Order: sequence, then C-alpha cells, then structure tokens
Amino acid sequence: METTNIAIIGGGVAGLTAAIALQKAGLSATVYEQAAALRGIGAGFGLAANAMHALDILGLRQGVEKIGHFLPSYNILDANGKILISPKTEQIGTYYKQKNFALHRGELHSFLLAQLPEGHVRLGKQAISFTQNQGRVTINFSDGSSVHAHGLIVADGIRSTLRQQLLPKAKPRYAGYMCWRAVIDNQHIDLTSSYETWGSNGRFGMTPLVDQKIYWYACINGKVNDPILRKFTIDDLRKRFANYHQPIGSVLSSTSNEQLICSEIMDIKPLKSLAYGKILLIGDAGHATTPNMGQGACQAVEDVAVLYDELQESSDISEVFRNVSERRLERTSYIINTSRRIGWIAQWENKASIQLRNSLMRIMPERMKQQQLQRLLTENFLSKK
Repeated sequence: METTNIAIIGGGVAGLTAAIALQKAGLSATVYEQAAALRGIGAGFGLAANAMHALDILGLRQGVEKIGHFLPSYNILDANGKILISPKTEQIGTYYKQKNFALHRGELHSFLLAQLPEGHVRLGKQAISFTQNQGRVTINFSDGSSVHAHGLIVADGIRSTLRQQLLPKAKPRYAGYMCWRAVIDNQHIDLTSSYETWGSNGRFGMTPLVDQKIYWYACINGKVNDPILRKFTIDDLRKRFANYHQPIGSVLSSTSNEQLICSEIMDIKPLKSLAYGKILLIGDAGHATTPNMGQGACQAVEDVAVLYDELQESSDISEVFRNVSERRLERTSYIINTSRRIGWIAQWENKASIQLRNSLMRIMPERMKQQQLQRLLTENFLSKK
C-alpha cells in the first residue's frame, strides 16, 4: 500500500514541526524551503505553556527545554521602570502543567532539523504555484521542477506565495510600527528577568536566553517603508530611549549595528478557512499575528498538535485538514485581534493618554489584568467543539 506523501512548503518552525508530526503519525513528509540554508532569522521568541504542551504531545518538549531559558515571570513597566502589569504566567501555566521558555530561533531550528531523517528537507526550492486534481496536489518550483503529493501544507510565512494564489485578497497588513531586534552578550549586564517597557517614544522589551545571551526588541511608530526609520542605527535607538530606565541604555550600548535586525510589524486579517481541499495553511501563512501576545510560534506548534491529533482519527487528508481548520479558526482569530489591539494601546505616544492608561492599569482589579492571558493559557486548544 502506498504511503501517504505530504509536501510542506516552508522550513521554519511550523514546517519542520509539521514534518516531525507527520512522520510520527506514519506518513511521509518532505519540506521544501526556498532558502539555501536554514538560519532561524528573527533572533529570539517565547514558547509559553500552551506551546510547551503542544510540543509535549509531539514528543519534543524535553529537547526544547534543554535549549530554552525558563521564564518564571514577565512584567510590563512604564518608562521609569515601575510595574504596570505583572502577568501570572507561571500560575496560569499550571493549567497545562508546563513552564514558559525563551529561545533563540536558530537554536530551535537546529533542534527540529535534527529530528528529521536526512533527505526530508530540500533547500533552494521556491514554490511558485500549485494545482489540485485527481486526488493529488502538484507543486511547481521556480527552477522548473514540480512534485506530486497526496496533500500540501503551506507553512512559508506571512508573505506566502501559495496563500496568495488561494486567497489573493489575504495580504499582510501593517500594524503601524517598526521593530528592531538583536541577540547580545549578557555577561556584563546580568539580566535575570524578562519585561517590556511602554513609553511615549516606543516600546522596549528584553529577556535572557541560554548561554549568557539577551534577546531585545524595540518598537517605534512610523509609516510603511518610513525612510527615516529604515536608516535608524544603534545611536538613533540610544537617543530615542535615552530617558527610559536601565538597563535599556546598557543593552543598546552593548549592541552593534551589525547585530540589528529591522522589520515592519505585520499581521493578516483572520481568514474564513485554513483548509482548501488537500491544502492546509498553518503558522504565519494561515494566521500571522503581531508579536504582542508572544504567540506567533506558539500557535504554529498548536496547529501541528491538532493536526497530529486529527491524524489519529482519520486517514482522509481532506477531512483531516478540514477538521484542523474548524478547530483552529476561533482561537487564532481571537489572538490576531487581541494582539493587534494590545499593540495599538502599547504604542500610544500622547503623554496625557499614556498617563491615564498607566493609572488605569495600576488600579485595575487583578482579575481584569489577567483576563486575556487567562483565556489564552487556560483554554484547551485540543478540545473539539
């Protein structure tokens, strides 16, 4: 009997995790990645308790924990360093019986790649189009080659070419601010906790990583392709955040221009479906979100855990993909919309509005402060509604 073969477009966190899950479920999976090498661009990110639970289902949690930095807490501060909100991440994480971690994207990519047999990741393969017919999907590549598969998982990110073929109107939308990121040495700063600072000149966040490293990011409002912000250097960022609390100044002083990664923050308006016959959109290709809830990579691995769960019930790929879509849409739509709203509030620049916002955040009942995180980390993403 022929083994079901699934083609996966995109060798990021979503694509590699999906390939591992499919092979674990007894299917054949090949990842096609347009880049010549997998480098894990993007510096660092968090994997909250819900993501660690998904990885546990896939048999990957213990390995990921070894390369992650445990995050016992995460605070939101004002520009003077005073606490606005202290999310009870560890307490809420007990729902999943998991902890929260921060990782370097490159380290996670290397770990996931090592779980796949040699030859199941094809590099330098840029997918440009597809067709569906006679129970198969044909994927065409820029080098003139093509492959046939029983199913296609699209996991090539927010600017997915194949999603645009399916849904021409589902284009990335700008959130209104740009972001600079870097990973630097922590030896002289000795950062031990994670936090994000909100002020009139922008946001600044930082978290420790393993191997005495720090991942930091800065978000500043601006127009799309803003020519001034595009030219920002470390010196410009130091001036911009000069009045913010320490160790922000020290972190910026320890960063070189060569370490900077700059990008515009984008998301995608929630889609009506993630499944189209034998095609499934996962990760940022299907539900790209702004990073304000720290759930981009988390939702990608949740997608895969639900996919793996459905494969235990059925071998019909179209049915499996349809069920995954139905189980994922409400949750991912909530995260996209909520994260965008949080970003809008966090990026306020008017000082009077900021003063009012900060005052309200300090006096807000604890139950209300934890409400959004409570729903995120106490909702069983594996439940079938």
